[in-house]
Amino acid sequence: MMKIGFIGLGIMGKPMAKNLLKAGYSVVASSSNPLTNEEIKANGGQVVDSLKEIAAVSEVVITMVPNAPEVKDVLFGEEGIVDSLKPGSIVIDMSSIDPLASKDIAATLRERDVQFLDAPVSGGEPKAIEGTVSVMVGGDEVTFEKCLPILQTVGASVVRVGDVGAGNSAKLANQIVVATNIAAVSEALVLADKMGVDQTQVYEAIRGGLAGSTVMDAKAPMMIEGDFEPGFKVDLHLKDIRNVMKTGEALDLDLPLTKFASDILEELDEAGYGKEDHSAIYRYFEKLGKEKK
Repeated sequence: MMKIGFIGLGIMGKPMAKNLLKAGYSVVASSSNPLTNEEIKANGGQVVDSLKEIAAVSEVVITMVPNAPEVKDVLFGEEGIVDSLKPGSIVIDMSSIDPLASKDIAATLRERDVQFLDAPVSGGEPKAIEGTVSVMVGGDEVTFEKCLPILQTVGASVVRVGDVGAGNSAKLANQIVVATNIAAVSEALVLADKMGVDQTQVYEAIRGGLAGSTVMDAKAPMMIEGDFEPGFKVDLHLKDIRNVMKTGEALDLDLPLTKFASDILEELDEAGYGKEDHSAIYRYFEKLGKEKK
């Protein structure tokens, strides 16, 4: 089993690292949060003092950070790991970033004889804990096959979409579907409430039919309970949707549904709900319902 370095032990990264440890992989990591470091140690992981130390001892380095600037800083910044990476090693970036940024990163690493996969995930914290996220991968087939057992440890579905950048292209498509689906579920539940029908009963009545979805099952109960404890934050989804809109503009492609979702997420972020779960999209429609009394 290849030794894995893990950088980015947040909501998604920490449970993924723990699942790798449970599967018997040797994992080395470092966090600014002492409690996270203790948790990694308690699960059999090795904790070091710097990111460069992680790279120096790892055959595969996984990064799971918010966006492209953070990925580039981890790799090429003042404290970046690029000079510590072993020739022949592999970087798997599981962050959700701009596909063009993935291609730029891959080209720079290739000059150092380091291979790169962009492998963003979908499923949120619950599926990260279960080890059942969906992984969308871009990169060459040889590197993908070499890393497939690692990716299958953290994901129930692992699909190579194409060359570098294709993974994040698929993730952008995924985020359109998720955002607009959450918006549709929110609008439907607000309508049910305005009609005086119990929201839980409506949810139970429609979830088994064509309207049912993984999104509905994950998010409708949170909306009904008013529980927006983050599994995937509004501000992170907004970041992804901004990347979608940026890509659409570059392709001269109108994305009207995505634009609506973008406007909702921007409004929620401005209202101070950026750190809540993206099921808080419900707040937007709930507010509309109250304004129309």
